[in-house]
Amino acid sequence: MLQLMFLFCSFQISSTVKSGSHSLLAFSTLILGDTPFPEYSAVLMLDDIQVAYYDSNVKSLIYRQFKSEHEDEEQKDASFVFEGEHEEMSFNMRTRQLNSTIVHTLQGLGGCELLDDGTPGPFRVFNALNGVEDSAMHFNAQQKTLQTEGFWQQKWSQSRQKYNEMMFKNVYSPLCIKILKNFLHKKKNDVMRKVKPRVRLLQKTLPDSGGVKVTCLATGFYPRHINLTLLRDGQPVSDHQITGGELLPNLDGTYQMRKSLEVSSEELRVKHHYSCTAELLSLDNKLDVKPDLDPGVGPVSIVIPVAVLGVALLCVVGAVVFMRRKRHR
Repeated sequence: MLQLMFLFCSFQISSTVKSGSHSLLAFSTLILGDTPFPEYSAVLMLDDIQVAYYDSNVKSLIYRQFKSEHEDEEQKDASFVFEGEHEEMSFNMRTRQLNSTIVHTLQGLGGCELLDDGTPGPFRVFNALNGVEDSAMHFNAQQKTLQTEGFWQQKWSQSRQKYNEMMFKNVYSPLCIKILKNFLHKKKNDVMRKVKPRVRLLQKTLPDSGGVKVTCLATGFYPRHINLTLLRDGQPVSDHQITGGELLPNLDGTYQMRKSLEVSSEELRVKHHYSCTAELLSLDNKLDVKPDLDPGVGPVSIVIPVAVLGVALLCVVGAVVFMRRKRHR
């Protein structure tokens, strides 16, 4: 599963060179062995939103949270595509020398892209056998060529390669683009929304070293394509000094990202100024979002003495109040 998620991230990263593009992906799983799960199942994703599910027990497309205006046609298309993939993945498994006493899984990730200018992008398919990347294929929708790697390259004859190239050209790629457009029309309010990030600059004292961790947090944004930069004296901090940077989902369907820098106690004496910016790439003007600093959070070299002074001031006020009450008794 981790291998397939890595492939999903790779697919998404490569498909978002132009942030206006959209993708339709199918996560497919074939299980060989005795389990309570269907032998074959697939989840359909429009960008990062699940839109439908299919398995070999139900043998029909199950929509998620909406009804399709093209359901009859899509059910026929789904049966054609998923039954064919089920058969292909089963053939893939049968041709291997696998231990029949244990459970084996063949996972697939495949789908197409619609570029921001409305033209079809590449159609890509990846397979992972028992969690290890096994094979890949790439269909260039413009040049009408099919490239294969791994299992398919080893097992397909020249005639089989030509046949599949013809199928991708005339059936699979056009069919995927058609379904993608249908789903995109139905879910456009979800996948085309643009939510600006909330950006905060945070700090946390590191008791072991006496330094601090400065964190730039951007949260609540959609879609996922964002550039988050942590700055020191107005200049980007080097990537090798930064920790974090992973894209994480929020419960409301938006995303968050944080980048952190550990500042040593020696560096604090230099009195650098730290800040962060975020650019949401889907916005036409690449909005530069300035951080909404929490009270007391600013240049790290200033925050610490101010915090200490605040504690001392509270102690003095408390002592004065205590002495006055004692005199009036």
